[in-house]
Amino acid sequence: MAKEKKLVEQITSMQEDFAQWYTDVVKNAGLIDYTSVKGCMVIKPAGYALWENIQRELDRRFKETGVENVYLPMFIPESLLQKEKDHVEGFAPEVAWVTHGGLQPLQERLCVRPTSETLFCDFYKNEVQSYRDLPKVYNQWCSVVRWEKETRPFLRSREFLWQEGHTAHATAKEAEERTVQMLNVYADFCEEVLAIPVIRGQKTEKEKFAGAESTYTIEALMHDGKALQSGTSHNFGDGFARAFGIQFLDKDNQLKYVHQTSWGLSTRIIGAIIMVHGDDSGLVLPPRIAPTQVMIVPIRQDAPGVLEAAEKLMEAVSEKARVKIDRTDKSPGFKFAEAEIRGIPLRLEIGPKDAEQGKCVLVRRDTREKREVALADAPAEVEKELLRMQEEMFERAKKHRDEHIFDAHNMEELRDIAENHPGFIRGMWCGKTSCEEKIKEELSVTSRCAPFHDQEEISESCVCCGEKAKKLIYWGKAY
Repeated sequence: MAKEKKLVEQITSMQEDFAQWYTDVVKNAGLIDYTSVKGCMVIKPAGYALWENIQRELDRRFKETGVENVYLPMFIPESLLQKEKDHVEGFAPEVAWVTHGGLQPLQERLCVRPTSETLFCDFYKNEVQSYRDLPKVYNQWCSVVRWEKETRPFLRSREFLWQEGHTAHATAKEAEERTVQMLNVYADFCEEVLAIPVIRGQKTEKEKFAGAESTYTIEALMHDGKALQSGTSHNFGDGFARAFGIQFLDKDNQLKYVHQTSWGLSTRIIGAIIMVHGDDSGLVLPPRIAPTQVMIVPIRQDAPGVLEAAEKLMEAVSEKARVKIDRTDKSPGFKFAEAEIRGIPLRLEIGPKDAEQGKCVLVRRDTREKREVALADAPAEVEKELLRMQEEMFERAKKHRDEHIFDAHNMEELRDIAENHPGFIRGMWCGKTSCEEKIKEELSVTSRCAPFHDQEEISESCVCCGEKAKKLIYWGKAY
């Protein structure tokens, strides 16, 4: 009993200390471990299985839009990185450099990729010659390195996993369409698979990606009221193409520059899953992304017939879900707590009397709803419950998000909300960077995006300076 109690007590209450709660969950759910390389993490099997499911689902969606996967080197020569001035300035503080090969100093420093725009540009300048070579719609799954000062598992680490799409098009219209299309792929994936509602919108000039003409983003709200940028898509126009000389002969026999896009989603999305759905007992995984959707827990498994009944139950349920049996010799209470910490959506409990009576007990992780189910009906009931849980988790997260969206009409209201009501803040903006910077400096609040689907004019004046406003912005404190 003491051991079981200790397992639960290892997780700090999110109301007491949200940051510590998050760290406790990622550790005790077996998602990561720390390493001797400061700021880097081991992604353990439970964490990597989540990433594999994310990768599998996204990759399928990418390919449905015509994306092909490639792989480019992880090293970028300094001279190549310097070709796009805004881009290199944006990443300079985070770049890690290789200066030696073995014992010999390199003639030119190599950057360990923080992102691969420059490498793709170098590749495309030889790959693209004619309009017949376009579009190029490529993606790579890889790791990148950014020398962050402050790190936190999944949310911000010096090396992390992601995918980065890089496309080249004949026209500005095609590039813009692809940029928006990929943002919508991310948004649909988050809402349909991860049960995370998002705000789709455009970043301001100040917050856009270095070297881009425009950046589109999906913004999610965490349980503590902070925003998390969960995926971005960038339209580069022909800026990179001009810097790298990527030209093609068009149908009119004229040389033209390609128009490019880039888009990415990283392992930080696992942090979003934790912070949107988790509770004081650990992870709560949406069924569609959970590596194990159902855990069967035999009770008194040494009793005659119990394990055999559990095996038959697993065989039947496996046609409808990803299922495992906890065959360890731990006590049932410990097994229940472990399944809860790991966020497994459904638990099926079966003991000697259950086996005799042809039934089991079905328990939902999110609501802890418990009910008896006939063994013969278990596969259908599991399928139905997983669908219901997925839908209800999304609706619950959306309700929480919508209840934490506040309107501010002036700086005083913005200050009060920022200090006392965690969440998204809708406020009109005049378009001046000086107002954006003042809000950030005084309130630690940043512009998250100008939303696509919500441009209600809640005021005629800027929330900061009071001058005529141009657009509605979602503001918030963010990870």
